[in-house]
Amino acid sequence: QIQLVESGGGSVRAGGSLTLSCAASRSSYRAYSWAWFRQAPGKEREGVAAIDSDGDPAYADSLKGRFTISQDNAKNTLYLQMNSLKPEDTGMYYCAARPGRWTLLRAEIVVYWGQGTQVTVSS
Repeated sequence: QIQLVESGGGSVRAGGSLTLSCAASRSSYRAYSWAWFRQAPGKEREGVAAIDSDGDPAYADSLKGRFTISQDNAKNTLYLQMNSLKPEDTGMYYCAARPGRWTLLRAEIVVYWGQGTQVTVSS
């Protein structure tokens, strides 16, 4: 079992930046693959960015160049740096994890979810 706690959400104007953090409860952090998902009202949850257990990142095609996923293994923490934010980036952002090496961009293969942190981008 692993607990995930997100932080860093908030309200920002279009063009602004936010950095989300996800603190994981387990020390076996390196054995997991990680990801950020988001869900807008009335829409399905979608994968935003992922990083596998080897540290290789992957991104949703529509977000490449604006979002950067990273991790601090010493702190068991995952990050999502979001730049040039747009109103359509508004939604609840979730941290996700699964043991093993996965490109974790599909919700159906996620094992663990955080509670989410809200991001609101105004025009």
